[in-house]
Amino acid sequence: MNIQHKDSYTLVSIDEGSYEEFQQKIADLNSNHLVVEVSENLNIDESKILLFLNIASNFKSNGMSFVVIKSGIDIDDFPENLNIVPTLQEAEDIMEMEAIERDLGF
Repeated sequence: MNIQHKDSYTLVSIDEGSYEEFQQKIADLNSNHLVVEVSENLNIDESKILLFLNIASNFKSNGMSFVVIKSGIDIDDFPENLNIVPTLQEAEDIMEMEAIERDLGF
């Protein structure tokens, strides 16, 4: 697991060996907007991605963004309140849109 602190968010890159480590350390990471980049080498199924749903709900209720970067999956298979995008640029765009929504009171 690789953690990078950016200006407005924290980027966590998860590979094969660090998914469980991420689950254990999420409490330490929830002080900022969070982007989780799931490695292309990680064979992760829908049920494991759905584990992010509770985390995403907690972040949203605290006025923060949570975005998962994973390409090659059908986002229509997941709830709308779980932000899944294929690239870091799209994750940053989602966070920007959510910041605007928070400012407008949505």
